[in-house]
Amino acid sequence: MIPAETLLSFFTVALLLGVAPGPDNIFVLTQSALRGRTAGLIVTLGLCTGLLVHTAAVALGVAAIFQASSTAFTLLKLSGAAYLMYLAWQAFRAKASKIAPGKASALDGWQCYRRGIVMNVTNPKVSIFFLAFLPQFADPRLGALPLQIGMLGAVFMLATLLVFGSVALLAGSLGKWLEGSERTQIIMNRVAGTVFIALAAKLVMTER
Repeated sequence: MIPAETLLSFFTVALLLGVAPGPDNIFVLTQSALRGRTAGLIVTLGLCTGLLVHTAAVALGVAAIFQASSTAFTLLKLSGAAYLMYLAWQAFRAKASKIAPGKASALDGWQCYRRGIVMNVTNPKVSIFFLAFLPQFADPRLGALPLQIGMLGAVFMLATLLVFGSVALLAGSLGKWLEGSERTQIIMNRVAGTVFIALAAKLVMTER
């Protein structure tokens, strides 16, 4: 079993990494501002679900393939960039709509959740990061490594949930302001589209 002090150190580092500006928390911020707090929280749950995939990949050694194979890394990277461009296209086409801060329909909720998963899973940097980061806090002398990796992944997801959830709640306050201005909604959609394009470009330029 991993010592409590090690888990606490890992949790602290994970919190700091979550606060650092990056594609995922920017994604949560824009979605929460445009769709409301609940949508932002659902996106956060989707991103955390994606972290489950990366944790399992590291525990099973699959992530090592992406570190060793430039082809696999490139394919995953381009898939993620293509999805971000699709989101940008949708954002630029979107018209002003009624925003209900803190509420989301079942369909919208599923879409937000799915977007969060795809956004996280198709980012190869997360797999490489987990492959390099999680094993540093694991010790073969303390038991099965896959179990320890799974425990560390769960702690990382908890930190992500706390940080990104806070971002969603704070950004969701913008929903009340956006509700009264169709022009502002359209501008925010254009901003979101631009952010998606920028994130896609950054992902394409990412090196292993």
